[in-house]
Amino acid sequence: MLLPKTNIESKLAKAKLSSAISEKDRLEEVYIILSKLDKELERISENITTSNGSPSNNFNIDLLESSRIYHLDDIKKICIDYRLRFLDSKYFKGNIPAEALSKIKTLEKEHDLKMKGFKIIAPSKLFKLEDKDDPLLFAPIGNGYHYLIHQWGNDLHPLRKMLMWPFKGMVNLCTIILLLSFLVTLLIPDGLFSKSNSTAEFWIINFFMFKCIASVVIFYGFALGKNFNPAIWNSKYFNS
Repeated sequence: MLLPKTNIESKLAKAKLSSAISEKDRLEEVYIILSKLDKELERISENITTSNGSPSNNFNIDLLESSRIYHLDDIKKICIDYRLRFLDSKYFKGNIPAEALSKIKTLEKEHDLKMKGFKIIAPSKLFKLEDKDDPLLFAPIGNGYHYLIHQWGNDLHPLRKMLMWPFKGMVNLCTIILLLSFLVTLLIPDGLFSKSNSTAEFWIINFFMFKCIASVVIFYGFALGKNFNPAIWNSKYFNS
């Protein structure tokens, strides 16, 4: 006679029945564990949404990944290149994903601390309304260094750095306006303004186009309160 195969699930169920812990006590224990977990995540979420910035967190440096440590100068350069902002997380209006909260909880347990002073890199619009670009969540270490905790969302457009180049400064903006006015002048049909197609006429039209484009850019800039990238990368104000 062949012996029947052992069903581990049934053996586990029998062991559970013979256990000294009652079903009620077991459920209460699980409930306590889950409620503690929920409270921890709620505390972390509240810390992020109310963070005013902090000079440092007392991390155990030996446990940090060096590849995730960034100096403020590096952060500033990226923000200026891509027209992003680096602000206290309390100004962020998007949703903080559960994965980020979980990572913070793990870090807090590893380093035996309660993290504070969270910062976020994101496009300006993400500090006003929800969107889907790629925020990065940081915690300060001290002396201008920040630790990257989590990145979520979609990557930025591959041409964003190039598209934001004119907003890095006045020289960049004037250069792009000059280039645009030259190209627009080339598109104007010969003889549209006069019968002669002299070089002098070309440069007069080019100067006129430059003034038109510059006027539109200046009006747009003043009307919407826009500023150059170096002035807004860590500004909390809307009209920057």
